[in-house]
Amino acid sequence: MSVEKPLHRGQDLWLDAARRLASPNFNDRPDGIEPSLLVIHNISLPPDNFGGSEVEALFLNKLDWTVHPYYREIEGLQVSAHFYIKRSGQLLQFVPLNRRAWHAGQSVFEGRANCNDYSIGVELEGSDYVPFTDVQYEVLGQLTQTIRGLYPSITRARITGHSDISPGRKTDPGPYFDWPRYLSLIGE
Repeated sequence: MSVEKPLHRGQDLWLDAARRLASPNFNDRPDGIEPSLLVIHNISLPPDNFGGSEVEALFLNKLDWTVHPYYREIEGLQVSAHFYIKRSGQLLQFVPLNRRAWHAGQSVFEGRANCNDYSIGVELEGSDYVPFTDVQYEVLGQLTQTIRGLYPSITRARITGHSDISPGRKTDPGPYFDWPRYLSLIGE
């Protein structure tokens, strides 16, 4: 799957190559703020289970909290990310790039709090306990290049993991995320 040029729909920025699933969990960025940080996450629901539609349901506020005991722990959670890359390489977009997704929570990057205000969040279907797939790296690399073309202030130094902006609270993308491999795909 290739990531193609963006398609503007009104004021919102969606990418052609992504399947669009509009989450209600977003709001406007503060006035004058454009994305200048890319945050990489991992997610699976239930934890360490792959291939279902539960993550999509969570981001759309449609998860059935009664289906799995873990869901009772997160019941009522309203979260989203801009993108979700499934293990198959399928790319989904939940929030327009120009809007604020709710992915980072309490977070700080280089002394600046509230990373959601100025970041783009990409979730990879995965966990801290298994390697990611080859196609996920390929799609993430292409997606990153597209995002950086739209927002040049997102330099390599401004690409980070959730664990780095929320230390002690978050561990993703986890020890199996191959940073050197990923960085080799995105250029300088």
